Amino acid sequence: MNILFIGDIFGNPGRNAIRYFLKDLKKEYSVDVTIANAENSAGGKGITRVIANELFAEGIDFLTMGNHVWDQRSITSFIDEEPRLIRPANYPIGAPGKGYGFIRVEGQKVGVLNLSGRVYLPPLDDPFSMSIRWINELAKETSIIIVDIHAEATSEKIALGWFLDGKVTAVLGTHTHVQTADARILNNGTAYITDVGMTGPRDSVLGVKKELIINRFLTQMPVKFEAASGPIQINAVVINVDDRTGKALHITPIQKTADVKE
Repeated sequence: MNILFIGDIFGNPGRNAIRYFLKDLKKEYSVDVTIANAENSAGGKGITRVIANELFAEGIDFLTMGNHVWDQRSITSFIDEEPRLIRPANYPIGAPGKGYGFIRVEGQKVGVLNLSGRVYLPPLDDPFSMSIRWINELAKETSIIIVDIHAEATSEKIALGWFLDGKVTAVLGTHTHVQTADARILNNGTAYITDVGMTGPRDSVLGVKKELIINRFLTQMPVKFEAASGPIQINAVVINVDDRTGKALHITPIQKTADVKE
């Protein structure tokens, strides 16, 4: 099985990148399942029902979120009804939505778990100890488990990768929007990368107009973030999985860009 995981989709440029790249990527890598982090898909902050449905219609099977999950308040009206959309599992009990789910493909199930880091991010429940609880639930139904760890600190992501090595198929970092050069298979068969990267405007600062961010650094004054324009990019990884054992056989980073007019 080949699983495509797409890095943080940022605003309209990110959705344009999905429309432009996804169909060909799925064909090129013989993709069976497509998962994407969509916490920035609505103007860089959160997601709406319309955008979620748009991404599903483009061929994404499953969406994960992160610290911007509640930025579009309307999400609370539909996240409980949409099994293909999950938020970090380590939000406290009582938060809307679920932190894990399943994708069914050709008679098999793929489990997906979303976690949020706590270093430089809101102090949620412990993602390390909580991950075992949810992995045990997922493992009752499948040996193929993909973990999206949405976190700021490199050390926290790497530590979680080693902690879960051999327990899950892949630990994939999101949130920092820059693809890292450390994709590998860990000792016990878990695919790992510290950050998958960002799908959106290439000539930007993490998706935002570079002039706005430069001015903020120069003046220390608040600015309203706006998605950059210009060339688009898609950052992703493809994980080749042993269907029987759930072990990762290979992880391939993907970076593609195009100068496409909206």
